[in-house]
Amino acid sequence: MEQSIDSNKKPEFAAGTDPAFIPLPGLAAPVATRKTEPESEAAPETDPETAPELDEAPETAAEATDAEADAVADAVAGAEGEAEGAEDGPVFEISDRRGSIRVAREGIRFTLDDQEADFDWSEIGAVEMNPARFGRRFTVTVHLSSRRWFNAEVEAASRAQLKEWPAELDAVLDAYFEES
Repeated sequence: MEQSIDSNKKPEFAAGTDPAFIPLPGLAAPVATRKTEPESEAAPETDPETAPELDEAPETAAEATDAEADAVADAVAGAEGEAEGAEDGPVFEISDRRGSIRVAREGIRFTLDDQEADFDWSEIGAVEMNPARFGRRFTVTVHLSSRRWFNAEVEAASRAQLKEWPAELDAVLDAYFEES
């Protein structure tokens, strides 16, 4: 599939790959707020098997901080467990000060600042890499089967490192990407 660079059609960008994107304040999803009941209005006791589970708010700020710290610790432990299990095959991961590109068993992930774009192998039609002839920019473009494409760029620390990345990425793509 070939696409001209000077297309009249504006390219569509993945979340986090367009540095000029400014979210509109009216389009954001509303934030759900949790209401807490005062201690004097205690809920009646019910059978725990038949009653729906309710989020219980901590009674004090110290308990809230402890609960949040426990939740963060559980999330970190879960992420470490997932990372250990997810490292079954080869992984290609590069990053610079703003963004990163990760190719692994799960698919391809582009990040730019605080935005991410994830692509499963089932939705990817082609992957294109383009090391810069001059400079140190490495560009990876993911072409989806829905005729859309998304790209991410990472700046290498040196030209020698930039020359190594295409071979490393190609080895990982050979392991996971199957052409139909």
